[in-house]
Amino acid sequence: MRQFRGVMALSVMAIGILWSAFQLWTGGIEVMVAMRQRAIHLMFTEVLIFLLFPMRKAWVKSRLAFATDLGLAGLSLVAGLYVFVEYEVLTTRIGITTTADILLGALAVILLLEATRRAIGAVMPGIAVVFLLYAYFGQYAPDVFAHRGYDIDRILSQMYLTTEGIYGLVLGVSATFIYLFVLFGAFLKASGGGQLFIDIAYGLFGRVRGGPAKVAVVASSLFGTVSGSAAANVVGTGTFTIPLMKSIGYKSRFAGAVEAVASSGGQLMPPVMGAAAFIMAEILQIPYLQVCIHAVLPAVLYYFCCFIMVDLEAAKTGLRGMPAEALPKVWSILKERGLLLLPIPVLIYYLAVMQATPMKAAFWAIITTFGLIAFQIILNLRRDLGDQQGIFNSLSKAGAKLIRQTAEAMHEGATGTLIVATACATAGIIIGVTNLTGLGLKLSGILVDLSQGNLLALLVLTMIASIILGMGLPTTACYIILAILSAPALVKVGVLPIGAHLFVFYFGIISAITPPVAGAAFAAAPLAGTGPMGIAFTACRLGVAAFILPYMWIYGPALLLIGEPLTVIFVVITSTLGIAACAMGIQGYLFRPISTLERGMLLAASLLLIKPGWITDIIGLGLLIPVLINQGLLGKIAGLMKKPQPSGSMGE
Repeated sequence: MRQFRGVMALSVMAIGILWSAFQLWTGGIEVMVAMRQRAIHLMFTEVLIFLLFPMRKAWVKSRLAFATDLGLAGLSLVAGLYVFVEYEVLTTRIGITTTADILLGALAVILLLEATRRAIGAVMPGIAVVFLLYAYFGQYAPDVFAHRGYDIDRILSQMYLTTEGIYGLVLGVSATFIYLFVLFGAFLKASGGGQLFIDIAYGLFGRVRGGPAKVAVVASSLFGTVSGSAAANVVGTGTFTIPLMKSIGYKSRFAGAVEAVASSGGQLMPPVMGAAAFIMAEILQIPYLQVCIHAVLPAVLYYFCCFIMVDLEAAKTGLRGMPAEALPKVWSILKERGLLLLPIPVLIYYLAVMQATPMKAAFWAIITTFGLIAFQIILNLRRDLGDQQGIFNSLSKAGAKLIRQTAEAMHEGATGTLIVATACATAGIIIGVTNLTGLGLKLSGILVDLSQGNLLALLVLTMIASIILGMGLPTTACYIILAILSAPALVKVGVLPIGAHLFVFYFGIISAITPPVAGAAFAAAPLAGTGPMGIAFTACRLGVAAFILPYMWIYGPALLLIGEPLTVIFVVITSTLGIAACAMGIQGYLFRPISTLERGMLLAASLLLIKPGWITDIIGLGLLIPVLINQGLLGKIAGLMKKPQPSGSMGE
């Protein structure tokens, strides 16, 4: 990425600020026609990408390359403004294209593919090119995929002049919900809310057995709900937690794996899940809050498994927590900075109580956070005045600080959206071709035929596709493609739509810890000071729940809180026991080392207990209870209940 100075740095920041201002206006004040808003959204995306990302890394300082990129940024302005300005004319002549339409359509597609290559890599634009070629040469495809083929005018018209291509539903989600939530995260970070999450986690869990690792789990779940990026989450919290884990005795590989697993799960944890969750709500045409409700129990179980794994590892190796005097006091933190948490309940209030759109909820959460930043600056101003500084001097400093922090947050929100926005726009090409050619229905039929109607075989095929795609694509891009191509096949054989979409969503996310790519492990490696592959394999062991849970909710939707209340409560209890059994079986330890036979019993019990159904639950408990008795759990409980009475009590 280019680093600018002087006038150019100010210009790039001004573009980011202008983009954020546009998104805030259209998100919370005045709704804009979808096509126009999406065109401006993509225009800003491409302009910033061409300015910040050189064509090749080696050309980052080349003046000729920069001049070329300025030209590409200018062309992006033309392609975007044409749709914005000519929108009403375009709607009156749908199906009738002009030479300008076709030329600018070809330019828009080429610019988008190049911007995506720079921001994400060659995989996704390569897939999009294959789809475009398929749309043109469809008559030459194998019989099962063949179609009549479409001319260039028809393809470019679909991609550029309608909401069935580049400016489709998925880019619309980026232009509305996703941008504002990324911007909310940037404002929350500027206010100090992100650091507050980490400090609270330290205060709550720092002193317990294996404390820093538990801090990583809790802090990453809190921080990740806002960031929505595994790699960003690793860097944001791992900078503090990984060195601390190593300092109390955790191995480098394990410390990095804990952070990678915890950070990847941030995208699974409501109330603010990863960007793909908003797209899921739009595709399924259900409220975003409903997606959160269905996702909450699997997310909690995922983190519970990671938490138990960390605790048992600390027990095995005799690791203690940090000294109490070295940790912040939670009550003191909340008294001093608890107000910084206010945007979270504001967000939940608008989503759950007011039933507002995520866009409106994010808008008011941002406004609340901005108010908190201003409030903090005012408090500092009063302190300055108490120190007898000049009023004018104090006011100017406070105003400059507020402007600077707001500008930095708005620019960070803009740059933080670039990858998601390009992925969404390029996914529009794939979706457009799929709808134009009927490929989605054909592929669903092929997957069902390959699995011969066997649900388990279809799930395994879908899992493999999800993990492979997730290795080369960001979570959002991976989910979009799978939601188009794979999820419909699962629905076709009777899987609930929300279950099918969460299935591909989970495995797309877990690819961040799955070798050989494992993006979260690569992000953790330099912080842990060890190789990424070792971290990745350890992370797969710690995050094993994520490989099991999706299968279980397919066969028992109660895990998604679907069904009768008593059934759901029973499933919550048994699945929690199952996850604990899974962690014990993999770690091979409870109060003392566990034998091979006991490990086998625990692992079998975990699968039976996680899968909803009273027969499997009874068998699972029949395997779990003997192991717990043999490990001395009942003796431990009895010992805790027999507390010695203090001297001089009434019992003497």
